[in-house]
Amino acid sequence: MAAPPVDSLLLLSFGGPEGPADVLPFLRRVTAGRGVPEARLAQVAEQYARFGGRSPINDQNRALIDALVPALATKGLDLPVYWGNRNSEPFLTSTLEQMAQDGRRHAAAFVTSAYSSYSGCRQYRDDLARSASHVGAGAPQVTKLRQFFNHPGFVEPFADGLRYAVDQLPPGVRAGARIVFTAHSIPASMARSCRYVGQLQETARLVASAAGTGLPWELAYQSRSGPPAVPWLEPDVNDTLERLAFEGVTGAVLVPIGFVSDHMEVLFDLDTTAAATAERLGVAFARAATPGTDGRFVDMVVELVAEVATGGPVRALGDLGATTCMPSACCPPPERRSAPSP
Repeated sequence: MAAPPVDSLLLLSFGGPEGPADVLPFLRRVTAGRGVPEARLAQVAEQYARFGGRSPINDQNRALIDALVPALATKGLDLPVYWGNRNSEPFLTSTLEQMAQDGRRHAAAFVTSAYSSYSGCRQYRDDLARSASHVGAGAPQVTKLRQFFNHPGFVEPFADGLRYAVDQLPPGVRAGARIVFTAHSIPASMARSCRYVGQLQETARLVASAAGTGLPWELAYQSRSGPPAVPWLEPDVNDTLERLAFEGVTGAVLVPIGFVSDHMEVLFDLDTTAAATAERLGVAFARAATPGTDGRFVDMVVELVAEVATGGPVRALGDLGATTCMPSACCPPPERRSAPSP
């Protein structure tokens, strides 16, 4: 049976605490079933406390929705936009319940994760299935939009941000600076069963080429949260800065291609921790902006909706093409799970 026409857009994201009282309950939901000690959760809560006990991710999603509504209308897609989170209000199940009450039958879902991995793709599919089962027969059908790591609307804002960040370095160090692309580390077992690393490398290559700085670049990881005995993707960004300083590099530009907006992993792990590492090492530091609500990124989301709603054109840069994970074989879970950082 053919799917009903797309009648709504669902923004699906990770969620975050809205105030100090929300931090520990949020962290307990994130780490449920993983045996993470309360002492470790308290340590992470202290990181949130440095920012008023509030994650910026929800406000950033609100801003994206505010930008999407008129952008959809401009393209002739008069669709209401709903929002559901995995770990904080508005919870996905409540959102699907509201969509069912509103008579929505088929939503296109934009997940705020550009790459293929268990936590960034398959787990969201599982969230959707579990929430739909809870809602029951009236739940809308939801089509998850494809990965967008190589879409021009994702690559081009990063390229502009990279060029601008290079210009923020002291003139005497720019020519010898190093570009370090960063993304959230994941367990090595998870990485072996998905295309996360290859897609990150492709995005880094595309952004570096579009920026045209001519500076050498490399890929590093951040925000590792697993126990030391469990291998996660390396090198860590701070270890990378240590090595660059040892090699005599005096300037580094960090480009957080693993993130669509400046949420906690960017503000704490890069702007706070990595920046402090660079200062200690005497390495000039700059950080490129994430897409956020850049008009090209907003238009990209609209294009992805149009791909499934109207058969609109499919755009992808580079050699990997448009990537859609098949639900039956999508990004299996890792052998062991660990608690993520905020």
